[in-house]
Amino acid sequence: MPVSPSARGSTAPMTRWAPSRASAGVLASPAAAWSHAGFQGRFGSLLGRWVEEERDRRTGFLLLPVAFALGVLAYFAASSEPTLWAGPVLLLFAGTLAIRVDGLLRAIAIALAMMAAGFTAGTWRTAGMAAPMLERAIPVSISGHVEQVDAGPLRHRILLRVTHLADDRAARPQSAPYRVRIGAPGRPTIEAGTHVTLRARLAPPSEPAMPGGYDFRRDSFFRAVGGIGYAIGRIEVTPSRGEPDFSLRFNAFIDRARNAMTDRIAQAIGGEAGALSAALITGKRGLISNETNDVLRASGLYHIVSISGLHMVLAAGVMFWTLRALLALSPALALRYPIKKWAAAGAMLGSIGYCVFSGSEVATERSLIMMLVMLGAILVDRPALALRNVAISALIVLAREPEALLGPSFQMSYAAVAALIAGNDLWRRYRPEPEPELRGRFRPGFLERAGQAMVFAFLGIVATTLLASLATAPFSAWHFHRLNPYGLIGNALAIPLVSLVVMPAGVIGTMLLPFGLDGWVWRVMGEGTRGVLFVAEKVAGIEGAAPPVPKAPGHLFALLVIALLVLVIFRSPLRLLAVPLVLLWAILLKATPLPDLMIAPDGRMALLRDASGSYTLLSPASPSGFTLQQWLPALGDARRPDDPTLRQRARCDRTGCTGTLPDGRNVALSLTPEAARLDCQRAQIIITPVTADAALCGPNRLLLSGESFARLGAQQIHLRDGRIAARDTSLDPRKTRPWRKTRAWRKTPPPMTEEPESGPSATGFPEGPATSPQRPRPPARFEPEEDPALSPQ
Repeated sequence: MPVSPSARGSTAPMTRWAPSRASAGVLASPAAAWSHAGFQGRFGSLLGRWVEEERDRRTGFLLLPVAFALGVLAYFAASSEPTLWAGPVLLLFAGTLAIRVDGLLRAIAIALAMMAAGFTAGTWRTAGMAAPMLERAIPVSISGHVEQVDAGPLRHRILLRVTHLADDRAARPQSAPYRVRIGAPGRPTIEAGTHVTLRARLAPPSEPAMPGGYDFRRDSFFRAVGGIGYAIGRIEVTPSRGEPDFSLRFNAFIDRARNAMTDRIAQAIGGEAGALSAALITGKRGLISNETNDVLRASGLYHIVSISGLHMVLAAGVMFWTLRALLALSPALALRYPIKKWAAAGAMLGSIGYCVFSGSEVATERSLIMMLVMLGAILVDRPALALRNVAISALIVLAREPEALLGPSFQMSYAAVAALIAGNDLWRRYRPEPEPELRGRFRPGFLERAGQAMVFAFLGIVATTLLASLATAPFSAWHFHRLNPYGLIGNALAIPLVSLVVMPAGVIGTMLLPFGLDGWVWRVMGEGTRGVLFVAEKVAGIEGAAPPVPKAPGHLFALLVIALLVLVIFRSPLRLLAVPLVLLWAILLKATPLPDLMIAPDGRMALLRDASGSYTLLSPASPSGFTLQQWLPALGDARRPDDPTLRQRARCDRTGCTGTLPDGRNVALSLTPEAARLDCQRAQIIITPVTADAALCGPNRLLLSGESFARLGAQQIHLRDGRIAARDTSLDPRKTRPWRKTRAWRKTPPPMTEEPESGPSATGFPEGPATSPQRPRPPARFEPEEDPALSPQ
């Protein structure tokens, strides 16, 4: 019978509903059916039942880190640096309100309090960072203590804690950064802990190469790295003027031990397998060649290189299992004492030591916190694998390092872990159970049980890889602009080797190292690593192994993240709300056009879409390969930065380049004022890194000059219906955040220090020398923006 209007929203069990004759005509159309009281009552009852189910499961707790993360995002989206008291005042108000109200208002107040807490964490984290940055590229004499040394195939890098910095050409003293990262050719001749003096060319950390791109400068600020560059001449060891503090001495001690172990493993195994094996244990990735890194990325196996969730789980699991097995050998201990808790406590201590030894990178620390929470759950007799533990660890990580929320490492690891736990919960709830009368009838033998165990283990790896790949795909596409469709194959074949051979051998070799009995273990580990590289090479060799994915707008990325949160957090049919979100994302993504013009932050390089629909490179000098590595995949272009077809439709000389847009308008990139003035006569869009008056080209021309790039950084332009519909920029000129102050305050580019050679103009204009504010660039062997330590991957 129909549900009465008074029963709408009730959570009582529903009776069977059937339309009456009088309502048959009303229900003829969907709109009329929706407005009918019976349908509304049924839908309201179902909705109330689902909400009550989520309340019984305490799903609200899982939403706390989401609200905290929204507060962190609000902080980083602020147009200027907030005051220190704004967040705490809002937190106090929302917390007081949550105590005094009930029901929906209380839930809203708690969510507001968590957002205020996230906002406060971001504000105080920034205020506690004393990390001045260089204002411009300068040659300096610098002294400091070496905090870290990273060797590479052709060069090495040092992380220097600065004690003295002098710029002889500066009119005023230059604020010395707390840390700088410096590259030098060849093998390192110094070790961590020494005090050195050298000449170097330093530059500020790089800004985003494109609007919405990865912000190296922001991450460098939170690592207290205020400059990156390369050494000029020899690095001399000099006496220190003061005693280094404990943190520096401890970091240097750990780095020396890591480098010694890295060399021992790499030499014992040899080749790329030795470099990769050493990286899996010590976190030192410098010895891995670029070709191997590309193969691992294309096969979807690059995640094993960074010491994070997988390594921490395997290391802690091996330690937990080993300690528990050893304790179980004694019946007296096993029967009288909680050896499982003892093993969990030992694994916690071992995990902490592994994190410290591997360098305590952000991803490693985050994984350690997650692992400590889960092992701690065993100590208090709670389920270890639970979404509540993941939520607790996320709150701890974000409270400690709010900036981690913006990085791919945090997003991808938590997305993968949450998806795996949610998938495991679904499997336990809905897996088929054998009939009771059949359970005792069939008893498989040993071989049958072993075969079943192997099959289920393989299916488990495939299922977990599929879940993790689907959960992390949106973040991989957003940050790295690539997908790994064959990553399922690579992980299914390589992860068993990592789990059963490589990492257990690494743990055993580490324990045997002090006794000098580790040589044979590294050889076993090397064979497993060679198997991983073999799988990676075969998978990466498949055509289309790493297709590029055009960068979508931020609101579309947010839609996918919300859909993933709905799928993972909710356990009732409310999770089906993710379906319309995904459909809306697909519709909006299809209607999102690619930019017609992409311009580098310094205005010396650009990509334009030509009449054929492909992109053409405008760059008179050698282009930045690192910038092109970010641009091309983000534009859906599968070509490599050194592909000669990028320049086929461009006309270039020493002073500039020209190209043509699909609508016939000309674009000119001019390096000198004379070339820019002459290009105004023919081109409709003029790009120049020099300072130029906005009225230079007249009202019917778009002039993007050095002042524009000094204020806005990288830019992209969309042309629609013959007009500029959008001009997206990577930096908002109104923002004066601590990691962007030098860019926001500088009104004009630095003065020119070099004169480009003159030559014939490709646009038909007369030649002529002129000055250009070109930022000093390091030689080809080292570019500050190519520092792997600042790489988002």
